[in-house]
Amino acid sequence: MFVTNLPGTNKTLRMRIWRALKGAGAGALRDGVYVLPHSDRAQATFAEHASEIRAGGGSTHMFALQTESADQTKTLIRLFDRTDEYQEINDRLEASRKGLATAVELNARRRLASISREATALEAIDFFPGPSGVQLRSALADAEVALNARFSPNEPRAAHRKIARLDRKDYQGRIWATREHLWIDRVCSAWLIRRFIDRKAKFVWLKRLMDCPKRAVGFDFDGAQFSHVDSKVTFEVLLASFDLEADSGLSRLGSLVHFLDVGGIPVAEAPGFVAIVSGARSIHADDDALLTSVTSALDSLYHAYAVEKA
Repeated sequence: MFVTNLPGTNKTLRMRIWRALKGAGAGALRDGVYVLPHSDRAQATFAEHASEIRAGGGSTHMFALQTESADQTKTLIRLFDRTDEYQEINDRLEASRKGLATAVELNARRRLASISREATALEAIDFFPGPSGVQLRSALADAEVALNARFSPNEPRAAHRKIARLDRKDYQGRIWATREHLWIDRVCSAWLIRRFIDRKAKFVWLKRLMDCPKRAVGFDFDGAQFSHVDSKVTFEVLLASFDLEADSGLSRLGSLVHFLDVGGIPVAEAPGFVAIVSGARSIHADDDALLTSVTSALDSLYHAYAVEKA
């Protein structure tokens, strides 16, 4: 429990402290009295604001609060009910989905990324999670599927098979084919192929899958040699096929591609990378130019991930 006493004349400090504690997820027992579930993080949060309050001429007290009954515990827990906040985010998500049919791709992806960030921030202060958070996360996953169906149709279905280990020497100077209008898994897989598997690779971007050249190596479509297998997306299948999983930079990129393509564990860089690829798609109608444009971003991410791991 954090008890504050601020000078009445310093309204700016009072508002800043209120906003900061609300942002940290603190519950308000009354004006100037806040609570957080006991943790090192809670103590650090209150201590940080105590210093600011004292510097502004106020005073503070911090107590470890032990509830005396189950009813009192329930009363305190109700202070942290995030149901209404989840509902507000869900309402914006639903409005975004309703406008998807006429939306511009870059704007639609920006809106979804913004809503997803709000949801993640709320989850961080949801100290007593309930069904609302689970429902919103499910709705976000559904919205991502709907968005990809609108702007990146014909996503492949996962096959169930063992991934064979292959020799890169057998895949040099090949023609590689995938669906046109590249999105995350396809553009990252093409980058991976050219950077780490077949440096002389030539790409064919297919308007119709039936037009795939017979000798081409297909990727990221149903029936292709390299596509989704069980829980792995195409990028991860390529890593496994050519024994590249031990490369820490590529492994981290695989996690990013996986999250953006099929969901799962959030990756901090995901919204920014989506914005980059969406922007590139809006500038470059030609997929060769799109790949060239995104290559520099992927090169930078790869080296950042590799250095970070080291």
